[in-house]
Amino acid sequence: MSGILRLATANSSRAILKPSFGLVRSAGIHRHALQQSSKPSQSRIASSSSRILSGQVPKTIVPAFNSIQQRAYHDDGAYGYRVPKVFSMPDYTPEELANRVENANLLRLVIGYRAHGHLTANLDPLDIAQRQTVLALQPERYALADPSKVYNLSGILHVNQSKSNADAKDEASLKTILAHLEKSYCGNIAYEFMHIPNASERRWFARQVESYQKPPVTPDDKKRIFELLTKSEVFDHFMGKKFAQVKRYGLEGAESMMVALDALFQTASKAGVTEAVLGMPHRGRLNLLTDLMQYNPTALFSKVKGNPEFPSDLPATGDVLSHIANSPKLDYGEAEPIHVSMLHNPSHLEAVNPVAMGKARAKQMELIANSSPDCQLGDKVMCVQLHGDAAFTGQGVVMESLGLSNLPHFTSGGSVHIVVNNQIGYTTPAQNARSSVYSSDIGKMINAPVIHVNGDHPEEVVHAMKIAFDYRNKFRKDVILDLVAYRRWGHNELDEPAFTQPLMYNNIRSRKSVPKLYEEKLLAENILTKAAIDEFRQDYFEKLEDDFSEIDSYKPEADHLQGKWKDMILPTETVSKIATGIDQETMKKIGQASVAAPSDFMIHPRLEKFHVQSRLNKLKDGQKIDWATAEAIAFGSLLMEGYDVRICGQDVGRGTFSQRHAMLVDQKTERVHIPLNAMTESQGHLEVANSSLSELAVLGFETGMSYETPRMLNIWEAQFGDFFNSAQVTIDTYVASAETKWLRQSGLVMLLPHGYDGAGPEHSSCRIERWLQMTNDTFNVTDSSIKSNTNMHVVNPTTPAQYFHLLRRQMQRNFRKPLIVVGPKTLLRLPTATSVLDDMAPGTTFEPVLGDSKTEQDPSAVERVLFVSGKLYYDLVKERETKGADEKVAIVRVEELSPFPKDGLQQQIETYSGAKEFTWIQEEPQNGGAYSFMEPRIRQLLPEKKSLGYIGRDPSAAPATGIAIVHRKESADILAKAFRL
Repeated sequence: MSGILRLATANSSRAILKPSFGLVRSAGIHRHALQQSSKPSQSRIASSSSRILSGQVPKTIVPAFNSIQQRAYHDDGAYGYRVPKVFSMPDYTPEELANRVENANLLRLVIGYRAHGHLTANLDPLDIAQRQTVLALQPERYALADPSKVYNLSGILHVNQSKSNADAKDEASLKTILAHLEKSYCGNIAYEFMHIPNASERRWFARQVESYQKPPVTPDDKKRIFELLTKSEVFDHFMGKKFAQVKRYGLEGAESMMVALDALFQTASKAGVTEAVLGMPHRGRLNLLTDLMQYNPTALFSKVKGNPEFPSDLPATGDVLSHIANSPKLDYGEAEPIHVSMLHNPSHLEAVNPVAMGKARAKQMELIANSSPDCQLGDKVMCVQLHGDAAFTGQGVVMESLGLSNLPHFTSGGSVHIVVNNQIGYTTPAQNARSSVYSSDIGKMINAPVIHVNGDHPEEVVHAMKIAFDYRNKFRKDVILDLVAYRRWGHNELDEPAFTQPLMYNNIRSRKSVPKLYEEKLLAENILTKAAIDEFRQDYFEKLEDDFSEIDSYKPEADHLQGKWKDMILPTETVSKIATGIDQETMKKIGQASVAAPSDFMIHPRLEKFHVQSRLNKLKDGQKIDWATAEAIAFGSLLMEGYDVRICGQDVGRGTFSQRHAMLVDQKTERVHIPLNAMTESQGHLEVANSSLSELAVLGFETGMSYETPRMLNIWEAQFGDFFNSAQVTIDTYVASAETKWLRQSGLVMLLPHGYDGAGPEHSSCRIERWLQMTNDTFNVTDSSIKSNTNMHVVNPTTPAQYFHLLRRQMQRNFRKPLIVVGPKTLLRLPTATSVLDDMAPGTTFEPVLGDSKTEQDPSAVERVLFVSGKLYYDLVKERETKGADEKVAIVRVEELSPFPKDGLQQQIETYSGAKEFTWIQEEPQNGGAYSFMEPRIRQLLPEKKSLGYIGRDPSAAPATGIAIVHRKESADILAKAFRL
């Protein structure tokens, strides 16, 4: 069976017609439910029902509103809450409704074509799809037998007066109607839009398809298509000749992708879009780069030869050929060129797409903030996502990303998706790769329309692409173009596909290429001559030869730290300590503002007492400042300095542990108020983005935002620390390594609640060991000539003040690094885990290592030094006091694990150089936590003949036990061993 579709057998009238008929008949009600009312009027429903029962109007099914409509959410007044503009088509007139009743059988036939015409369309270039007869398209099923009978078309079907006149005919014969439906829905382009619940969108789409006057493809347009197709093929042939053993993942068989993207960018530019963000996989990437994306072919050839893509003096590892990116400005003759930001991609398919969405959102929000009040989502910025057919249906990040597309704190006004459909995934055919008919069916989860087009017909591809953009531009929602093509070679050029797909590849190898077929068409139309075609091919081949000849003299140029990043530097070594304190009066004012609300705003009484009043009382005397208060002051101070802050994740507005309450909800109206956004007129903005229940896509989205916003504190908070597991692909390929591979900085903060408090295997550990393993921290800590410039900071702060300084440090430095915060759980409300305002005053800073004030007075009396990180410190202090060992055991807190805090630890070791034992103590298992990272490094700093001991849980495959009595015994044993001298 072909990879293009797997036909369902449900072609009976009952299986197919009833759902479609129901949707169309209730179209008007659907439109009003979705667009005119956030809450349905019960009186309106009752009135409608009574009229139906009394026979006053035709009987119509009244839909269950809640089944198609989301509850009106209560933060629509909060900063960052953006929804696209709404476009509505007029409803049917009474005359049209009457005609739909009178000619109901014709209406059913038309609905059949709109819903199922795609099943018989000519979509497969290889023509090996097992197309079946679709019963819903047979006029006899609706008692429509006379081809000469003339029907009134009002409210049923749009048939143009003529090729030059798009006005609708009043009537047409059945023969004319059938020919029009076949041409509209069963040709080289096919459509799926009847699943859309919004009646306006369905009516708009039907009119576009049925009345669309294809603008004449001018000779210049055809020559442009010819050039794009031919350049792509010549490039692939050139690469095959020069680099026969290189896996280039060429575009042969799907060259129409070039045409689709060119048409999209041109149409978007004409509509006023000035920024496009492009995320795509490896297939055809080099073709696109060297032509449309204006990447220097010499640079590409140099990379293939094994040379770096960056100047040799830059500390970058680089990446493989198929991950290179470029961001040109494409001039289509409009007032402003369209800037296309092509993102670097990892080999993990589809992982780039939420990153592209986040970057597009950040661009859009900035333009909205700096444009006229009527600037809408999607006016100036467009996200474009390319997919492979197997990856689009197989990778879970696709579903997660689609789930973000219409959310108010994530949408950017609709993405254009292009599925480059090779009809095979690696070597896996469709029947083994997906359970759906089309690879694009996943898009129906968000009711996205799908346009299928045969890639062997590039002019039709242009037409399909323009309709796709028009829909996106009209409704500001996602749309999918399914570009059905094939892959001339295997997964790469060195692969033999006939091992597993002999029949498919016998077909492919016997057919002419897409560029050759189009050249023959232009020859037949006298648009081009054979001599002109041969000359163009030869000229482009020779140009590539010239580019190839310049490899030896080519010197790569750096493309980082430009535009918004021009004030940043590429650090050569880590800077951990900078002054981040602020004036106490300012802190108090910000703290007070963080719980202020309008006079008519009703706060929950428990919050009023335990959150609002409690915070105000603490601020008065500057004592016992808790974590949430310190965080609010850090946020507010950055906002006052002109920075923006965005905190995103599941339940972040309230906080997983009900500690933050950055957003307050009116108990009468559910209106949301974000106090920190109401301090001054000139401040930055705090966006509180409660996310969907996703980690991979949401973290990718926030990562994309951080690449675009060096002046925004981007924070992603996990509900529990180990939930980052679901986003590991983004962490590995972007967060941990983007700067190393691509010189792309990110200031993303990840808050990962961590702590062994009996919560069991999945809610205790944020896997500190994994984060430390992902750092590039040096192992040789004694050689001062080795400069450490770690890829990210991993911290485990034990006081609110330390957390405050970390957040401010993230913005105050002139470079950006990801910050991984091993966050508190029980410490959020632990009375001893508080700070005073003096700890955050001018002159104060984050301290990577905190000494022990109890033992520093007489360090010679200390017998054991315990190095600890995190909340276990407070248990140790309490136990030490109970044991009366205040003078004999020093407790040193390691607040910053990476970069390794050599200076602070060395100072502490020198202070207690006479101690008998130095021990690392942790609550995690020995194969977890920081021990394996810290032990070889601390050991280098210890006095001669001293080693680093270990106290903690035994090695374990599970992070923690789920048995309460075992947990308590393990915890008690750790404390007992700590003071067993």
